[in-house]
Amino acid sequence: MSAEAYARARAAIDAAHAADPKRAADGRPAELVYADHLERWVGQLVPDASPLLRLAARCQHLERWLSPRASYPLDKVGYHAWRRALYVTQSERARALLLAAGVPESEAAEVATWVSKTGLKTNPGTQALEDAACLAFLENEIAAFAAAHADYPEEKFVDILRKTWRKMSPPAQAAALALDLPAPIAALVQTALAPKG
Repeated sequence: MSAEAYARARAAIDAAHAADPKRAADGRPAELVYADHLERWVGQLVPDASPLLRLAARCQHLERWLSPRASYPLDKVGYHAWRRALYVTQSERARALLLAAGVPESEAAEVATWVSKTGLKTNPGTQALEDAACLAFLENEIAAFAAAHADYPEEKFVDILRKTWRKMSPPAQAAALALDLPAPIAALVQTALAPKG
């Protein structure tokens, strides 16, 4: 990938994010802020991350607002169907933007593989994106998530944290333990990590 193609691809991805109607606390489009978080975490976890992997990190939630959660049944089956559909649409949209920017087909296809979550635990690029997403959730979103779901019993939060933990690589787990989490969240993490029984 040439430097020019990289610059065009990054600009196209960020232009797509800029259309997000939801705003972050600083007034910027929420998905643009999220892309910054993901790219920062990928850079921290993979210090020699390629430009392609950095572009992929910025595609993690590409145009997610176009497929709202409420467009699927609000149960566990509906949630999983929504997530699977997102993986497909986000990966194909990322691939299309990269191709239009002049990124070679093989590299655009690799980004689509990572964004689609294909090969989790076996594909290093896919794992890097999943690690970054889990860390961004813990660092920036879990407190608001807990507040929005105050009706959840503690066991459900603990289960969510255990599932999140299982998806992360050991370096990402170590980074998660170093986060300065709010005390109630940190306590839930400790409960989630405690041996069962």
